[in-house]
Amino acid sequence: MSTMAVPTTDALGQKLAAEYRQLAALGADYKELDGGYIGADVTVTPNGPFSQTETTVRLQVTEDTKLYHPTDEVAAGAPEAEEYSLKHTLTFNRDTAGTWRLASDLTDTGSMPPSTYMAEPQLDLEIPGEDSGTPDEAEGDKTETSSPTGDPTPGGDPKSDQAMAGYDYPKMVSYANKYWKNDNNAYRRYSNDCTNFISQAMRAGGWKYNGDRRRHNSSWFYGSTHSMYTSYTWAGAENWYWFGKKWSKRTRILRYVQELTWADVLQADFDRNNNINHTMIVTKSTANNSWLTYHTPNVHNRSLKKILRKYPRAWWYAHRT
Repeated sequence: MSTMAVPTTDALGQKLAAEYRQLAALGADYKELDGGYIGADVTVTPNGPFSQTETTVRLQVTEDTKLYHPTDEVAAGAPEAEEYSLKHTLTFNRDTAGTWRLASDLTDTGSMPPSTYMAEPQLDLEIPGEDSGTPDEAEGDKTETSSPTGDPTPGGDPKSDQAMAGYDYPKMVSYANKYWKNDNNAYRRYSNDCTNFISQAMRAGGWKYNGDRRRHNSSWFYGSTHSMYTSYTWAGAENWYWFGKKWSKRTRILRYVQELTWADVLQADFDRNNNINHTMIVTKSTANNSWLTYHTPNVHNRSLKKILRKYPRAWWYAHRT
């Protein structure tokens, strides 16, 4: 594959140089942590819209990236690669010499940017009244978080109790693997789609709709039309937590994040303000690590170790589903 340097404006060039230095430091940290990445494949595809004036061109592209894990990690059970798909809006300006230069690259990196982006999580993506909101009844503060450090040794089958309830964990994982990048058209996509995506996976694995009180955290359901609104708990990360743990008891909070296994759910409160920002599902797990998949942006099989290293200040809520 051939590559070609793209001329940039001075301002963007300085910004990218600073980000590359930060990324190199993060890459060295990842290498020390678990071997980092040994290679990458990147494809950029124009997907419109496109606009042009005499001095400005603006277009949208999609970046599809695969970051390959070390071969010894793969041999030990890790997925071959972490993948993500991200939309960009590129703006080119023509300078006085007639050269087109990249002036800006805007991306919606969502509530947890991919590994190769230094952006901070976007925390205010929920839309009250549509995909999340304040419930009818205040829930108060959470009393437990999952520690990001520890060496738990749980015994027996960690899914045995829930399996007896009829949940199909392979279907949850298969759903996430199938729709991590391309949406299931049976459902709407939200501006912050992470919890909507996880609810879809839980539904595929046997979670049944509950209640009809849209604004109460005891209800969990999806409405395909505006005549039947969707519950706040379906697509609101904070609301989903209370439905799963308190009202339905379909989940329980694990003491250690490292106890996560396949089809479990991990949630994050990045700014520690007692309002959960992000929701992910475990799509692969070994005795030494887990890999998570999520939307906003679309990411497949991201290493738990790397997530914990990149966000040391977050509060974590690891759900046994």
